[in-house]
Amino acid sequence: MKKYIPYSFRLFVKQSLRGCKDFSEGNFKKFAKVTNGNTIFPFQHELDQPIFSTTLSENKIHNLGIAVNEISKYLIRPGEIFSFWNIVGKPTSSKGYKKGRNLVAGKLSEEEGGGLCQLSGIIYHISLISGLEILERYPHSVDIYTDENRFTPLGADATIVYGYKDLRIKNNTKGSLLFNFTITKNNLTCVLCSTEKIEPLEIIFEKINEQEVITKSVENGKRVELEKSFYKK
Repeated sequence: MKKYIPYSFRLFVKQSLRGCKDFSEGNFKKFAKVTNGNTIFPFQHELDQPIFSTTLSENKIHNLGIAVNEISKYLIRPGEIFSFWNIVGKPTSSKGYKKGRNLVAGKLSEEEGGGLCQLSGIIYHISLISGLEILERYPHSVDIYTDENRFTPLGADATIVYGYKDLRIKNNTKGSLLFNFTITKNNLTCVLCSTEKIEPLEIIFEKINEQEVITKSVENGKRVELEKSFYKK
């Protein structure tokens, strides 16, 4: 039945339902807003990830550059919500996005805006380390890497699909936050800038079996379960 319904219509329905839900929950007032540039951030957390060279890595770096340029404009005040798609919007060629590698329905494909999942993943990972509240996050459907070529721990990923799957993080601290980035040919750096000091947490990605990972934080010597990730074979 699904294949007979145009994708554009299905996307419209999904967006409409999410919009109604956000309106009823008052999220529109809680979303992060563009900064005026006057905020001083004396504290920073930094996280690096390698960017592997592929046939589409140049397009990926290009796409990352467009997205981080938007995200870096947004100040997340106490109680406000960072929503990846609310800030970045639909990645289209009219916005300058190029085709990159995407994992769709468990299969690799080429899509406009491909490669942005590494950006959402590093934001998710540094948010875990900083103890921020994760409101919405999805693991990839399958794990396409091995332990030898993995650029981030299994369980630290956050797939995003416009209109369907978002990454949403709540600022549960007493200060304002801002994500900043540096991109080179071989590396992606995410810096969480904050007006108040944040003590980093020790995060453990505990592999239960070949398909399941439990993410835990170590707080006062105790392991606290944060997330569960399940990957199909």
